Amino acid sequence: MPEGPSVRKFQLLTSPFVGQVVSKVGGSTRKINVNSLNALRLQDSQVHGKNLYLAFVAAESPLAPTAEERALRREAANGASSPGQEGQEQVSAAQTHPQDEEVQELQHTRSEIPAAAEGLGHWLRFHFGLFGSVRANEFSRASKANKRGDWKDPTPRLVLHFESGGFLAFYNCQMNWCSSPRADPASDILSVEFHRGQALDALHKPSPICYILLDQRYFSGLGNIIKNEILYLAKVHPLTPGSLLARSDLEHLLDCAIQFSSDWLHSKLCGGGLHLQIYQKKQCPLGHAVMKGTFGPPGGFKRLTWWCPQCQPVLLSGDGDHSSVI
Repeated sequence: MPEGPSVRKFQLLTSPFVGQVVSKVGGSTRKINVNSLNALRLQDSQVHGKNLYLAFVAAESPLAPTAEERALRREAANGASSPGQEGQEQVSAAQTHPQDEEVQELQHTRSEIPAAAEGLGHWLRFHFGLFGSVRANEFSRASKANKRGDWKDPTPRLVLHFESGGFLAFYNCQMNWCSSPRADPASDILSVEFHRGQALDALHKPSPICYILLDQRYFSGLGNIIKNEILYLAKVHPLTPGSLLARSDLEHLLDCAIQFSSDWLHSKLCGGGLHLQIYQKKQCPLGHAVMKGTFGPPGGFKRLTWWCPQCQPVLLSGDGDHSSVI
């Protein structure tokens, strides 16, 4: 699924529509009553980790942004060129500066019709699946034929048309209504409020480091691609217990996580691709053979992991079967 940098880009696509009224709604979703969004105003757009949140209020709500605020939002969203194609996850629209496997599904699904007409506080949460995306003023087109040989365009889960004439299309995502964004910005690796000390404490736990990095309670927005790449950059074996690593090693790993995520976001906003060194590779940049394994906590989700046994030497403590190596 799209990781933090991708979802932040999706949020930037929605920002120019904040303050506008929904004039027509479409899409294939059955999780929410899409007709309930008609005539509502898009009040706000936020991103927390891997989730996008859109707030809706009644069109006549006094809490809606002023014309000046809307103009500032539009101005902030101008100036960036439309990015190039980057798999099925890419989107195209004016931007600002600043695929991994499925993770936990939504835990608090609410499909009732919102009472958004009563005021602020009703948010639509988007959790994107594999190849999930957002498109502004365009629809996704098929990049290849399906198994039947048909060139069939993907069907959007939700389409929001606005009175301005523009529209937003949301693909491969789950939606649910919530009273407010459920997130702690201190755990978001791309947030200015990211708490470095809290993250270092989490990394120092005795669990394998590859488990800790995907724990969204501490590293919101960090996904499997980022996990693989930063472990290689930091030269840390994925099954190394965090408690065995020196503080300086944990600091370096955290620096890699923040830098890689920021660079990925910047590349997306500039229309560039992502240069991967280990993820889905057969050899590391030094020419060593790469190993692949399925790792995950007992009873939890398992994730494919790639590592170089020479660049990332094993450092394990205790017994136990942590993985299924392939």
